[in-house]
Amino acid sequence: MKVAVWDTYVTKKNGEIMHFDIIAPAEMKDADKIYEYGREYLKAKGEEGQKLTSKECSFCHIEALKPENEAEILQNGYYIVEMENCN
Repeated sequence: MKVAVWDTYVTKKNGEIMHFDIIAPAEMKDADKIYEYGREYLKAKGEEGQKLTSKECSFCHIEALKPENEAEILQNGYYIVEMENCN
């Protein structure tokens, strides 16, 4: 399966920049749905209400799905790769 990587930079409530990737099936072209996934993640991290739009999140590239992430994609439709300041 091919997945799309959406590069995301969100300003946290404390002013730090949180960097993470939203990974979704390559067929997923609905940016609003991708932003919804990002907002779900932000809520889980205690950053609910932080701005997440096309300015903070943009399509980056397509890559092959890593086998260890297949279950999460099948269950949730996406997964998150935490990069910087996500904790």
